[in-house]
Amino acid sequence: MADGTNAMLVGARRSTPATGPASWRADGSWLLAAVAAAFTVAQLILVGPGLGLGWDETVYVSQISAQAPPAFFSAPRARGVSLLVAPVTSWSTSTELLRVYLAVLSGLGLHLALRVWRCFFPPGVLAAAGALFASLWVTLFYGPAAMPNLWVAFGALACVGCFLRARADRGDRAALWGVAAGAALMAWMRPTDAVWTALPLLLVLIATRDGRPALPLLGGLATGGGQWIIEAYLSHGGLGQRLSEASRIQGGLGWHMAVDDQLRSLVGRTLCRPCTGATPDPVIMAWWFALPVLAAAGLAVAVGARRTTPTLLPLACAATAAAPYLFMIEYAAPRFLLPVYLLLAIPVADALYHLVTTPDGRLRATAAGVLAVGLAGHLAVQYVVLDRAVDRTAADRRDWTRTAADLHRLGVRPPCLLTGTEAIPVAYYTGCASANPRGHNVSTTEEGIARTAGRVPTAALSPPGGPPPPYARGWRTHPSAGLDLHLAPSPAGDGTR
Repeated sequence: MADGTNAMLVGARRSTPATGPASWRADGSWLLAAVAAAFTVAQLILVGPGLGLGWDETVYVSQISAQAPPAFFSAPRARGVSLLVAPVTSWSTSTELLRVYLAVLSGLGLHLALRVWRCFFPPGVLAAAGALFASLWVTLFYGPAAMPNLWVAFGALACVGCFLRARADRGDRAALWGVAAGAALMAWMRPTDAVWTALPLLLVLIATRDGRPALPLLGGLATGGGQWIIEAYLSHGGLGQRLSEASRIQGGLGWHMAVDDQLRSLVGRTLCRPCTGATPDPVIMAWWFALPVLAAAGLAVAVGARRTTPTLLPLACAATAAAPYLFMIEYAAPRFLLPVYLLLAIPVADALYHLVTTPDGRLRATAAGVLAVGLAGHLAVQYVVLDRAVDRTAADRRDWTRTAADLHRLGVRPPCLLTGTEAIPVAYYTGCASANPRGHNVSTTEEGIARTAGRVPTAALSPPGGPPPPYARGWRTHPSAGLDLHLAPSPAGDGTR
């Protein structure tokens, strides 16, 4: 490659011992392992394994779970998370065990994704990139979560790094497998995100007519995307219908300026829909505005060092991955941009490394001191936002636990059916099936609910003080934690209520 990437890759290989503990120490792998281990430990301490499952998590987990019947699986969702958690959820209902499993797995995922890049950047830069990404409140919050976006991020970083390695060294067969694995991980988690993220890679292949990495990349995308497309025809009336339904659920994809929505979500809002309220304090937003500036500085460093491609390509993938979430939907969730943040992390860390060191590797004491103060302030802000997000989220999920206990006390026990407001997560906590005749999760009709109520315990949930759904008029009402529970008459032969 013209910018020296090939020579850098070969030189890095020649200078690194082949195997053994000495190699692990010499090539800086211990730094990456330390960052990954710290990431796992921080999740378990700052988020905690006791945090209950959220709404989306209950949908993914319930697909392969001993806790409750599968919840309705709407058009935008993909099966990757359900498969990821299946080794635990298929036999255990312990949320604590699931959180620990995901925390350890996400630490391993970060480590492997960073290792791919050892041929292009010094270990210190990669370790700093991992630490910067892992210290964000949104990364820590979703590390032990049964959600797809962090895994798209790991797949994206590994895929881009292996793509660069495969193009720089035609003898690197492991890199081709890495391209396929990274693309497959993205596609199984979120097929549309995988396509947006891989778009620059596909353009490079077209422009250079290099077919060697094409098969692994397209094959990896096809594994997850193919399953999603097949399911579209089996359960959603075809691919066009599924895409249309997914767009409707997300508010109608098109030109929507969501940058301000993303800014409002930085205060710890896991979902900003509708995204109203004041813009956060500048201290909370500072890191977000610093990212593109530092990424551009990282690109300038790479150009000056004649190694442009390993910096430019992840920046291009970050830009295409961000585009739909900044300009095509009318709401925000901070997790949507996790792949963007990880792809930007290495160029940002490279810029900071060159800011605090001289060309001969000596430390610039003043610059290092200023950076240390800035990073300390950044970490403090991230901790405060994370702490508030965890407290707020835990309170909501404790309410679902109390509602489930109330339903059990009132005789609504498996097999049972819940419908109405927040029926999906509460049903999971209760061990019931869930169904709704309207909204984004339509899976039955009012007549279907009435028939089911004649067979199993059934309850409709509504906001406190509001009217019950039309099909639940005449059902007995009981207040619970932030909800009213409308209980259907006991099925024939059931004297529990």
